[in-house]
Amino acid sequence: MGITVQWIRTSWTKESRGGEAASRRNAAPVSFALLPAETTTSAHVIRMHERDGFEPFHTREDLRKVDVQLREADGRLRVFPRVQPMFALPPRPRRPPAVRLAPGQWVRWQLNYRFSSAMGIRGWSYWLDTFNIAYGPVDPDVFLSTPTVFIDEQGPLR
Repeated sequence: MGITVQWIRTSWTKESRGGEAASRRNAAPVSFALLPAETTTSAHVIRMHERDGFEPFHTREDLRKVDVQLREADGRLRVFPRVQPMFALPPRPRRPPAVRLAPGQWVRWQLNYRFSSAMGIRGWSYWLDTFNIAYGPVDPDVFLSTPTVFIDEQGPLR
């Protein structure tokens, strides 16, 4: 069964924590129409950075580089994004369980991160990772619709 992955990373600094810059950041899309698939093992990856005015940059990357566990079993797809220990801020005292998708279903899972440079010399930086993952055949605009499952695992960034 086909697996379609779209990974969107939005990144910013404290400069986009308030005012007009925060409005631009908050208006950044959490889904896009899919690029044509190059292989069955590639993911549609979009990066949006504060320094570029949150304009999307689309690429394709090997599915193994996407920080999410995908496992097919018993006619379902188990989906669980990884959280790396060094990017564990904000605190996540209890993570939700993995999602098991039936064919034709898709999940949007969002996680945010806050981190600083070595020894805190530079200010805090922030990421929002959005994983849109579908199981089974899909149309190019699948992620522009309402997800079957939505997991908001965003914590306070302070």
